[in-house]
Amino acid sequence: MSQKLSPEALAERRIRILDAARWCFLNFGYARTTLEDIARRAVISRTLLYRNFKDKEDIFIQVFDAWVSARVQPAMRAGAEPGSQRERLWRVCQRLVLDCWSEMAQAPMANEFHDVYERLRPKVAWNHREGVLACIVQVLEAPDVAQVFLLALEGLFADRPQLDEITQRIRILVDRFTPENGGGSTCPSASDKAG
Repeated sequence: MSQKLSPEALAERRIRILDAARWCFLNFGYARTTLEDIARRAVISRTLLYRNFKDKEDIFIQVFDAWVSARVQPAMRAGAEPGSQRERLWRVCQRLVLDCWSEMAQAPMANEFHDVYERLRPKVAWNHREGVLACIVQVLEAPDVAQVFLLALEGLFADRPQLDEITQRIRILVDRFTPENGGGSTCPSASDKAG
């Protein structure tokens, strides 16, 4: 007879599975990742994997959902922290985009990650987009301007740039949407991106 796990242990196992699955999807791609790969990386049986998730698509969607959702609340907090509008918008972009992009930068199959998600669940992807938009509206205070900023931000990724290039592009975009302090950039450089 198997031992019943506590809610904390179940939550920990779920996180371990999602982390393992994200690694597999980013390194092998969606099509080449198998449930066996995920189970092996999470150090669980494939049967146990099926107890937690319906299929590979379900795992992928929940990986993406957890990954994006985990960034929205820190971005909202960053947008509410003291500082100029430019500094707050930069921090929001850092939490929502740059932290995520830096994690994906080294993964061989990162380019397909978001594309697969949008193909599998466009409505859920749209809801995530709404969460990102809410973070930007909080800083820019004008929904129409925030919408244009988000569209411009999304366009910066069309050619799948390297981290340093996307950092520079976002810096320029933030500067253009927050013309304060005489128009000079107050966004931190890539070297002092930690804040």
